[in-house]
Amino acid sequence: MTQDPGGAGGRRRVVVVTLDQITERMAGPAIRAWEIASLLGCEHDVRLVTFGRAERSTEAFAVEHVDVADFRRVVEWSDVVVVQGFVVATFPWLHSLDRVLVVDLYDPFHLESLEVERFKPLARRDAALANALRELDAQTGRGDFFLCASHRQRDLWIGHLAGRGRINPLTYEDDPSLDSLIRIAPFGLPEEPPVQHRHAIKGQVEGIGPDDKVILWGGGVYNWFDPITLVRAVDVLRARVPEVRLFFLGMKHPNPDVPEMQVATQTRALADELGLTGTHVFFNETWVTYEERSSYLLDADLGVSCHFPQVETEFSFRTRILDYLWAGLPIVCTAGDSFADLVEREDLGRVVPPQDVDALVEALEHVLVSSADRDRYRANVAVVAERFRWSRALAPLVEFCRAPRRAADWASHGARVAPRHRVQQLWWDVVTATRHLRAGGPKLLVERVKMRLGRG
Repeated sequence: MTQDPGGAGGRRRVVVVTLDQITERMAGPAIRAWEIASLLGCEHDVRLVTFGRAERSTEAFAVEHVDVADFRRVVEWSDVVVVQGFVVATFPWLHSLDRVLVVDLYDPFHLESLEVERFKPLARRDAALANALRELDAQTGRGDFFLCASHRQRDLWIGHLAGRGRINPLTYEDDPSLDSLIRIAPFGLPEEPPVQHRHAIKGQVEGIGPDDKVILWGGGVYNWFDPITLVRAVDVLRARVPEVRLFFLGMKHPNPDVPEMQVATQTRALADELGLTGTHVFFNETWVTYEERSSYLLDADLGVSCHFPQVETEFSFRTRILDYLWAGLPIVCTAGDSFADLVEREDLGRVVPPQDVDALVEALEHVLVSSADRDRYRANVAVVAERFRWSRALAPLVEFCRAPRRAADWASHGARVAPRHRVQQLWWDVVTATRHLRAGGPKLLVERVKMRLGRG
């Protein structure tokens, strides 16, 4: 077990690692890393490091660009390392360092990869998925403590951990609930309510008046989303609600390495084809800064999220809906993910079937036109939003860092899980062979060995 430099509750050195750039325009992973560093910085010495640009700063913690060559030195400075994304397989020496490693699994990027690469050649798709699985194998094999975003994700990751050999007698005896190994720590909301410094959409964007009704698509346009059905719904809705305006908040990802995806191109083309661009559908061609987004959110009348019925949806955690909660917006969304369950259960808006234009039109019209229902949704949203403040969302991580420790199976063995798992498999083969001999003699044993070899 790693030595605790300050005893239980003492001040520690924590490194938070993100692959995203730390700038005024940050996407989800960088925002989450920033908020993790902010909370942990209240109690510990924290360094937020990125391999990309580091242009944002604060007095609460250090923000640094780190070169690949210097990364080990930074990690060796720490007591606890928090990582998300493609880090552990990239730096295999992390396996041998006696540092407490927290792995943030809030983004199931192996499932995301299936959509990101969907329209690419099969060889590239296979390679991308293999790379994601290699990283997950390294993460689940080395991590001491894991974070996920929802109960659905916890089920998913417990399956991964079990397959990796991490759900074993040592970790089970340490905590049969497995909370000592994996906890739910969703994406969160700022502690302070949003402030509208200026009108950013209404009366500011050409074609959108101060009294128009704005439907906000509060994030990027990626292949796993379904803006196509939404644009078709707005085409129908404009005859019933002429003042309806659909605003896409961010068409260009802040990371220049992330290209525009095929569905974004299709969405632009459809809006053009239907004559909606610049009249009822609007595209913001930049990425709104973290501080400016409240001015956009508070200019909207409702927030929308549409996606396809697929496995990525089932285990996703749509961070854009958290912004809707923060801004007190009624929500219209597609069924199938954990947030849709929340919207329906807590009466935060309307939930519609995937790819159902008519149902989406009815839901959007209802929320935009019915002021009584809209007010009720807003009141319910305000109550639910309190559950997702960063201080509550990241409480399991804050608690863990007050008394960090190696996982029970790592602390006892001080060795990688994979070799130990192979030894256990050999031992289990001996046990199984003995059972076959007792049950059916040498003949049964030979038959079962042949079956085993056939499977291999």
